[in-house]
Amino acid sequence: MRPELSDYTHLSAGKVREIYEIDDETLLMVATDRISAYDISLEPEIPDKGRVLTATSVFFFNQIDFPNHLAGDIDDERIPEEVLGRALVVKRLKMLPFECVARGYLTGSGLKEYKESGTVCGIKLPEGLTEASKLPEPIFTPATKAEQGDHDENVSYEVVVDKLGEARASQLRDATLQIYSQAARIAEERGIILADTKFEFGLDTDGTLVLADEVLTPDSSRYWPADSYEEGKVQPSFDKQYVRNWLTSPKSGWEPGGTVAPPELPGSVVEATRERYVEAYERLSGEKFCEWLGTCV
Repeated sequence: MRPELSDYTHLSAGKVREIYEIDDETLLMVATDRISAYDISLEPEIPDKGRVLTATSVFFFNQIDFPNHLAGDIDDERIPEEVLGRALVVKRLKMLPFECVARGYLTGSGLKEYKESGTVCGIKLPEGLTEASKLPEPIFTPATKAEQGDHDENVSYEVVVDKLGEARASQLRDATLQIYSQAARIAEERGIILADTKFEFGLDTDGTLVLADEVLTPDSSRYWPADSYEEGKVQPSFDKQYVRNWLTSPKSGWEPGGTVAPPELPGSVVEATRERYVEAYERLSGEKFCEWLGTCV
């Protein structure tokens, strides 16, 4: 008989995930349908989003050649019925205090910094780059982890060295770029560009570096359709950029960085966002999302 979610001690709530204690060695990581943008949680939730994130993470954990935090399969008997399909049993780790970002293309906050200084996180880039330019080679651009309502802050590699030491910092950089390269090849084979992504890592009891949290989901990555890629313009995407674009459009009447709370997402934006998340999973994995839900007929 499966446990109830209330049988576990609730440890923390993030922007999307809820963490529960199973025992001294394992945790239950539950992905909700919450969505955030500009480090603010939005309303309403996106139906099935937590299941898409979980399905995408499991697919990539199984594809990527690197130690990860999974400690059970998707129907592990320790997962309560009420969160099946959106929850994973994972190892307890000592989490490292940086978002490990890999960028293969120039966009977002990286492009903003580049326009100001010609650098991204202190890395000098060639002149003449523009929106969606492919970089000569992928770069490691770490960021601090933000609490709910705060903003992630891009930092230089030297900040990671100062905090963790040269050996650990270089290990994080190498692991981040290695995993990004593996994932970018997988996406490319499926007609998708992985523009950038962020990872989180922790240490297990043996001191081994372990890939943790979500991985290569539409929440943590920018995915673009390869067949419509065109340097110099904002790309259509499979991620929550669609929500960001609506929030900053005249239709929403909202401006990031102010004191006014963002407006509720219209039903059309909610449904279009769900469709993009599902399409990303199906194109990347080659599986139907209904198979993950167990609803295919």
